[in-house]
Amino acid sequence: MMTFFSSGVTDPQARRKALGVACGAGAGALWGLVFLAPALVRDFSPLMLTIGRYLFFGLIAAFLLVPRWRALAPRLGRGHWRSLAWLAFTGNVLYYLLLSSAVQNGGIAMTSLVIGFLPVAVTVIGSRDHGAVPLRALLPSILLSVAGAVCIGWQAFAAPASGGLGASVLGFACAVGALASWTAFAVRNARCLQRLEGVSGQDWNLLTGIVTGAQSLLLVPVALLLESAHHELGAWARFGAVSAGLALVASIAGNALWNRMSRLLPLTLVGQMILFETLFALVYGLAWERRAPTPLELLALGFVVLSVVSCLAAHRPATAASH
Repeated sequence: MMTFFSSGVTDPQARRKALGVACGAGAGALWGLVFLAPALVRDFSPLMLTIGRYLFFGLIAAFLLVPRWRALAPRLGRGHWRSLAWLAFTGNVLYYLLLSSAVQNGGIAMTSLVIGFLPVAVTVIGSRDHGAVPLRALLPSILLSVAGAVCIGWQAFAAPASGGLGASVLGFACAVGALASWTAFAVRNARCLQRLEGVSGQDWNLLTGIVTGAQSLLLVPVALLLESAHHELGAWARFGAVSAGLALVASIAGNALWNRMSRLLPLTLVGQMILFETLFALVYGLAWERRAPTPLELLALGFVVLSVVSCLAAHRPATAASH
């Protein structure tokens, strides 16, 4: 790992990858917080959490885009808006609805297990891109990623959620759905950013936020029909603070780092960066539960780190061959 980053001092391509990895780690650190939110406001449904987070995201994004809107609007065509609508739904609304349900029913550990397979899914799909590192070169990284996810999963099923087997099964199913939803988002978003001209990665993120906010507004009538629980003023204040915090920290700052990374790294390496979210989610979960990691969890963290390092090593020969 140190050799890779030190080589970036003189090699522009290595510097580009080092910056991309740093952005990926930062995004993972911020995104890991979204696993805690459903536990912080457990008395609110996943639908309410999704609406709250993305309403704030849309409002903040619209505010930040106002000064540049006149210059930006002419550069956006129908294709851009179709992509933004699809990305907003798969990567934000549907993903977080499923993830929140998974955390509340199956717990943070089980959800981390399934989301931990994201790098495998994205890397396999990205290996088909033109100029990507061959899949056989990524096999050690993929196997290490799977080993880490299995360790987390073993720990999760050894200590099932308090809701019993039924809740654990529902949580697992929702986590698998979140995995599929975000895999589709990650692949298409990375490809859109690679082809994007005249629109910065940050503006693309803010545009996604505006569209996501509009989609969450459509869910408000559904929530009013389904929500029957009564909440005290203090609970609403906590819910608002968590929603606004997630919008600012995870959706604005985290997505900006992710989009920056997606323009710096090939899709096969983008997939590996998602491991940082799993790593930080587990760390935050342990802090929330006020306990030390088990041997299995420590082993899983080791596999995660080794997976990223081996993926970086697999990309070095491709960089050297391009000069």
